[in-house]
Amino acid sequence: MTQRPIRIGTRGSKLALWQANHVADTLNAAGLATEIVIITTKGDVVLDRSLDKIGAKGVFTEELEESLRTGHIDIAVHSAKDVQSHIPDDLELLAFMPRERVNDVIISFDPSFSLDRPDIVLGTSSTRRRALLKRYYPNAITAEARGNLQTRLRKLEEGQYDALVLAFAGVHRMQYDNLIVQVLPETQFIPAAGQGSVAIECAKSLDADRKAALRQLLDDPDTHTCLAAERAYLRTMEGGCSIPSFALATFTDEGTLQLHGGLISLDGQQFVEEIQSTTDPDAAAALGVAVAENVLSRGGKDILSEIRQHRESESTTF
Repeated sequence: MTQRPIRIGTRGSKLALWQANHVADTLNAAGLATEIVIITTKGDVVLDRSLDKIGAKGVFTEELEESLRTGHIDIAVHSAKDVQSHIPDDLELLAFMPRERVNDVIISFDPSFSLDRPDIVLGTSSTRRRALLKRYYPNAITAEARGNLQTRLRKLEEGQYDALVLAFAGVHRMQYDNLIVQVLPETQFIPAAGQGSVAIECAKSLDADRKAALRQLLDDPDTHTCLAAERAYLRTMEGGCSIPSFALATFTDEGTLQLHGGLISLDGQQFVEEIQSTTDPDAAAALGVAVAENVLSRGGKDILSEIRQHRESESTTF
């Protein structure tokens, strides 16, 4: 482990670099040398279209994964919510770091901003957030907000939006807590699978001793269990960033693993949710599958069919 530095692959945004440096600091504290390698992804380059228009599968991870295969990097650091539901057979998710608060938040330069105002313009790049806003705040107008956090804040300052809807984790890590005007309840604005956690990916062929040491230092077992349930849900739904699904697994005070999953139509009118639990943490993936199958059988299949038809209709207009 001490023969050469751990090469950490990351996107180049300030938030991505915060995550990579957080990983590096953890490894450095254990006496391991590190080197950060910045890699540009498709999602960083194509900013003039929404994620569902450019094909969300692997949009923030594909180039990093190719660098894992070639050995250019040892590990790739991702926001867990950006990782596609199906990992290529030659790669694996090695670790999930301790989770930050999972909520969505509203940020604005106007401290008196209220979601109840008429005709407010909210910037977001999330299909899930747009659908939930249509359901709970139909007075709001949503506008596409791609780019890194600093780019979005510049657009907010320029007046393109009245407020932005973002994940608390990124806002907090970039130290913009002072701009938060409302924290949205996670029981209503249920987060995307993986939101708030940093995921560590590697090639299965990575040296076994190196892999074991990295897992021991970087993985948080409780977070890993929760995300195993959420990601199994996502895989069963066959959804990604372009599908307004949600999944949040938590441990109760009694140690029971609970998963709240669901799906909402693009217009916010149709909403299916399911909550199930298990006392066996090893059954996390099975729990995710069970919740997803229940959602699909109770109307989720129809919602997904309508979404796909909508996407196909949109694609024919370009």
